[in-house]
Amino acid sequence: MTTVTIERLGQQGDGIAPGPIFVPLALPGEVVSGILDGTHLTEPRIDTPSADRVSPPCLHFRSCGGCQMQHASDQLVADWKRDIVVMALKSVGLEADIRPTVTSSDRSRRRAVFAARRTKKGAMAGFHARKSDAIIPVPDCILVTPALLAGLKLSEDLALVGTSRKAELAVTVTDSLEGLDVAVTGGKPLDGPLRITLAALCEQYRLARLTWDDELIGMRVPPAQRMGKAQVVPPPGSFLQATEHGQMKLTDLVKEIVGPTKSVADLFAGCGTFALPLAESAEVHAVEGSSEMMHALDVGWRQAQGLKRVTTETRDLFRRPLLPDELSRFDAVVIDPPRAGAAAQIAELAVAQVPVIAHVSCNPQTFARDAETLCNAGYVLDWVQPVDQFRWSAHVELVGAFRLAHIAA
Repeated sequence: MTTVTIERLGQQGDGIAPGPIFVPLALPGEVVSGILDGTHLTEPRIDTPSADRVSPPCLHFRSCGGCQMQHASDQLVADWKRDIVVMALKSVGLEADIRPTVTSSDRSRRRAVFAARRTKKGAMAGFHARKSDAIIPVPDCILVTPALLAGLKLSEDLALVGTSRKAELAVTVTDSLEGLDVAVTGGKPLDGPLRITLAALCEQYRLARLTWDDELIGMRVPPAQRMGKAQVVPPPGSFLQATEHGQMKLTDLVKEIVGPTKSVADLFAGCGTFALPLAESAEVHAVEGSSEMMHALDVGWRQAQGLKRVTTETRDLFRRPLLPDELSRFDAVVIDPPRAGAAAQIAELAVAQVPVIAHVSCNPQTFARDAETLCNAGYVLDWVQPVDQFRWSAHVELVGAFRLAHIAA
């Protein structure tokens, strides 16, 4: 047996002891013993627990891989996620006012991807076990909204009719204003009998919409999502903020940064998470690589009341970023790229010198890289707000406020 003392948490939530030695489900300050296997301590036993160790609130935590941090106090997790942002900025020589982490409540995740498989006795659905492809049923999950839990039984029924015992369905279930929006991948090829069976399940479960490998099976009512004063029907399985609380908080932060401007460019705009609320007071140009998402945003804008003009542009911002002469007409820019960040677009923003930039990110490391580029070009990073929509996970989101140095607050 090897005994170690945990010094800190890694970015995936493992405890790290000198070496480094990685210990799953261990917390800073704990003394842990186990079997050393390379750089990992296996079969760990907590000899001296941390004061921040708590009893996991979910019955499924020990076996389910959906959450990583239910054994830690809420304050420790919030501080840890804030520290990840601090260290990412420090790695590129930057400091800023890092606000305390804002966390969504339990039972608030409005989208989940359930794994479903046929078994000898029927079917099972749930989340994968930690570091495994085994499916763990999670009937008492406290992460997702109560409405999403109904998707577990539906997922089992979909597996019974739509897959073999050797295959696995991925059932994306989204809680919309009009009921569950379900998108299935990995199933059998559609034929006449399967279409009829799936349509019957759509009616039985009163689904808003059901798609099978991107093909629409049925839509009883458009599965709308609220974005400011507008309602938008996103394409099946398309990007959506994880919780309604998180979406509202991110939107409030973006509005705080943008302020009373007349014109805004929203880059990587999705279906209008920020563009539509911003249109309540400013004209907005939304740019996104998906034409379907741009269409959904445009329809939502046209059907809403009291919004200023919103224009849309389908464009791959990785290959064709907006150039300085295109950006110069805007008072502010909102940018919300995927985890890889937006190095090419950030480089053009640095040249364009748009007065205000609201940078939303789901990856502190690529955010720090982008922040370094902007700060080297004359911007000041006023503050950063970590937002934890993915409660009990290792995922960190944030919003950063950038202003040109001569107008910085």
